[in-house]
Amino acid sequence: MDPRFRVALIAATPEPQRCIYAAMHQDYSEGFVAADPSSWPQEAKAGEICIKRLLAGERGHFGPLEHAQIVLNVGWFPHSVMQQARTHRVGVSFDVQSMRYTGERICRAANGAMELEEVFYLRPVGSYSDRQGKRYLYSEEQRAIDLQLCQQAAERYRDLLAAGFAEEHARGILPFDYRQHFVVSFSLRAFLHFLDLRAKLDAQQEIRALCDLMWPHLEHWAPEFADWYAKSRLHKARLAP
Repeated sequence: MDPRFRVALIAATPEPQRCIYAAMHQDYSEGFVAADPSSWPQEAKAGEICIKRLLAGERGHFGPLEHAQIVLNVGWFPHSVMQQARTHRVGVSFDVQSMRYTGERICRAANGAMELEEVFYLRPVGSYSDRQGKRYLYSEEQRAIDLQLCQQAAERYRDLLAAGFAEEHARGILPFDYRQHFVVSFSLRAFLHFLDLRAKLDAQQEIRALCDLMWPHLEHWAPEFADWYAKSRLHKARLAP
């Protein structure tokens, strides 16, 4: 995994499993459930009850999971991950670092004030295969050529801006996998669906790395749900909960 990749917590629903329990409980309760929150089970027990009543045995009652929300800051991932993350109906909200307003880092890299690989992503040297299983080697020599192309593109971008070109025009010559930071918010349901889509074993390796870095946040935030998911759905590509 690229050592620059990072996922940090911004905010999350406190006691998300009790929140889900309250939503579930209101479905079949005559009374107003928020009148006495002290009667709700504690967080771990609430998670166990919700798993049993909503999800165990492939019941698939995912609706109450939409009430618990988490917001993550994702950093230094290549643009291709952002493209994949927003593909399909994932039901999440993104705010993504723009390449219209945030191109200064490219100019700094062009001038040697930042490491080039701080702003562009290239896969490490090694053996790879395409989706049909054809294997190939990405060598030191090939990577050096690609890094030089990144340098040339950064310099061209810098020069275009200096000549008065608009940022949205100049960015068109940049390599596709410039690095981006973004903020993403998930409901717990959307979080699990995203893992269904992108943690599967044949997914692109960079977005699987994103899922790997997201996973500890899920375990800490909603541990009973994370445990259930790890045992019943993780890496199995069971889509659209």
